[in-house]
Order: sequence, then C-alpha cells, then structure tokens
Amino acid sequence: MALTGRTGLLALAGVLVVGLLIPSWTGIVLVAVAVLAGILVDLSLAGDVRGLTLDRSGAGSVRLGESADVVLTVGNPGRRPVRGLLRDAWPPSAGATVDGIDPPAVPRPRVQRLLVPAGGTGTVVTRLTPTRRGDRVPDLVTVRAFGPLGLAARQCSHRAPWTVRVLPPFHSRRHLPARLARLRELDGRQAVRVRGQGTEFDSLREYVGGDDVRSIDWRATARAADVMVRTWRPERDRHILLVLDTGRTSAGRVGDAPRLDAMLDAALLLAALAARAGDRVDLIAYDRRVRAAVSGSAAPELLPALVDAMATVEPELVESDARGMIAEVLRRARRRSLVVLLTGLDPAPLEAGLLPVLPHLTTRHRLLLAGVTDPRVVEMASSRGDAEAVYAAAAAERTLAERRHVTAVLTRHGVDIVDATPAELPPALADRYLALKAAGRL
Repeated sequence: MALTGRTGLLALAGVLVVGLLIPSWTGIVLVAVAVLAGILVDLSLAGDVRGLTLDRSGAGSVRLGESADVVLTVGNPGRRPVRGLLRDAWPPSAGATVDGIDPPAVPRPRVQRLLVPAGGTGTVVTRLTPTRRGDRVPDLVTVRAFGPLGLAARQCSHRAPWTVRVLPPFHSRRHLPARLARLRELDGRQAVRVRGQGTEFDSLREYVGGDDVRSIDWRATARAADVMVRTWRPERDRHILLVLDTGRTSAGRVGDAPRLDAMLDAALLLAALAARAGDRVDLIAYDRRVRAAVSGSAAPELLPALVDAMATVEPELVESDARGMIAEVLRRARRRSLVVLLTGLDPAPLEAGLLPVLPHLTTRHRLLLAGVTDPRVVEMASSRGDAEAVYAAAAAERTLAERRHVTAVLTRHGVDIVDATPAELPPALADRYLALKAAGRL
C-alpha cells in the first residue's frame, strides 16, 4: 500500500475543520474516520497489482554507443483496470530512458504512467543507450495502482528477467577496406606474387630481370625454350591465436578507456582481416584462468562469436600467470601458429613473468606481441615549460626508455613487437600481419 499527496492534503483540511468548526475529540475522530474510509475505498476499488503478468521482448544485444529498445508487456487478468505508475529499474550503466526522457544527472529509475484495462495488456518501451560493455540485467518492476479518489494505491514489485548484452563497438572497422585491398594484392587477385619461406606454389612464368634466381624451376626450363620461374602466393588456412591478457596491466586507463578496450578493437580488426585471408582464428582471454574462449568458428560466424565473447571480458586486478598462459596456448595450438599476445609492455611483469617462459612458446610458434602506448607519456617527454614539466619529462623519458629496453630484449628472442597508441594499434597490428604474410613468415 502507498499513500499519495492527496491523503496528506485531505488530512490537513481535516485539521482545519477540527480547529475551526469541531474543536473536540469528536471532531478528530470524525476526520480520522473520513480519511481512513477514503483510503479503504481507494484500496478496494484499485486494480489488482499482485496478479499482473510481465513479459519482455525486444533487443537482446546492442553495440556500445548505440541504442536499443526493450518492450515490457503488462497483462492484467483481473476484473478491474490498473491505473497508476510503473517503474522499470535498470542499472545506471544501461542508460535507460522512457518516452524519450533523458536520464537525470543523478541516475534513478524512470517512472511512467500505466493504464491496463481489465483482461487486457499494456506496453512500456524502455530505450537503452549503454555506457559500458557487458551484460545489463534489469532490477524489479514496481507497479502502483491508484483508486478512483487518488488517496491510496496498491503497490507490488515483480521480476521480469531479461539480459541485454552490450558488445564492443569495433571502431577500427573503418580500417578494414584498405587492408582488404592490400590482402587482395597479396592473394594474387591483382597479379602480385611474392616468394618466401612458407608460401604456396602458384604457377610458372618466364624469367624477367630482377627475379630471384632461387625461384628458377630447372626442370620446367629444360622442357621450355625460356628460363621458367615459380611464382608463389601467401599460404592460406594458417592458424592465428589471439591471446588477450586480462591481468592488472590491461586495467590501466589510457585516455578515457582501459587498455583492454583498445586491445579488443585491435583483435577484432585482425580477426576480420585474417578470416578474409582464409586463416583460422581462435581467441582466449587469460589472466590466471581462461575468462573467454572462441575456437573452431567458421569465417561467417567468427566476428559475431568474438564480439559476444569479448562483451563480458573485464580487466582483473591480479598479476597474470604467464606460465599458465603459455601452457594454455600450447595446449590449444598443436601445429605451428601465429600467436598474437595483446598485453602491456610494462617491463616488470614482462621480465618477471613472460621472459623466463618465452622460449617454450617461440620454439614452436611465431609470437607477435602488441602493446598500447599512452600518448600522454610521449607528450610529457617533450614538455619543457617549467621545473615541474621538466621533472615530468624526465619521468616520461625513463618510462619510454624502459619500454625500448624490453622491446629490444623481446626482439632478440624472436618476438615481433607492435607498440602504438589506442587509435593507431588496430591498423598497425593489421599491417604487421600483412607484412608477415607477404614475407611468408607465418
């Protein structure tokens, strides 16, 4: 039960009546009985809110930054209509709005009027514009049905289960057409052929100046009037394993977002490109255990599977277990693969965790390590305005020197490195993949 403001006004009017007309205990009793009678009449004539049925439909997923509608259908099996208010509570990060009303500065559940006829249904449409990835689940739906006098209302809360999965936005999609054009060149669709270790034989043609003499096919030359050379094309059906380090280094914020978001965007661009190249792409997210995994997806289902798995991945404030991560990679990648490790290039965790176990991985697979650079550090390193700026520049330069040192150490171990800002990391990683494919080093 809930009382309305009208009840308070009616009680105030009763106080005036008692004070001016019937200043006695009899007047007090009469006014109290009148107010109580009005409340009981309202409660008896209000619609039944306990018997309402609630069902949801609409969007089950939405990309971060976009909007989606969730429809709540309220059924009234009772004999009286339900007139009142409905509050559909969602977490603040869901960005819920009702009837186009923006969320308030202090998030609170939005309330709107409801009218459900006896034996009929009513609908409430809630628009969600989420501000974070992951699953968004609504809380209770509270319905308040008023009586004809508007003095009191019946109130009840219901569960209406639903989940909206907020997917990564994939901003780097805009870089895909240019990389696909380069891939078509490598694939021979524009008559470009390359030679290199690990490439597939394509065809024979006549020798021209500048061709590598090692590509001459002597048997074919003996049967022909001209010197014949072999042409090659990049191998297809290679295995790419994307490894997301979800440990504490991925939680560090670069600009307005954690490093992990930039890593997810880069992984999606690379996966889309590799799938179009005919390579098989798998993914694991790992810190001290596997947080998400995608394997065995065909090219048409790959991106939906990846974004669905990435949606719920969040940084964990623990030190990643490098030995366990390498063991998991070796267990999942039986044949020689390109392992793309998206992690931080912070020297301490790499030198203490990854470097000691790195040979176990690099002897069986090619490792490409991608890290996110904070553009603010580069900016600080060049500042010289005052004493404070000079000290900040010295600290930033030391940070950059440590990154250069760990990059050099990893390179000596045969690791390919991509170190770029969040905006530049996805295209830089895709370009490195294409370079490796063109050189036949996958």
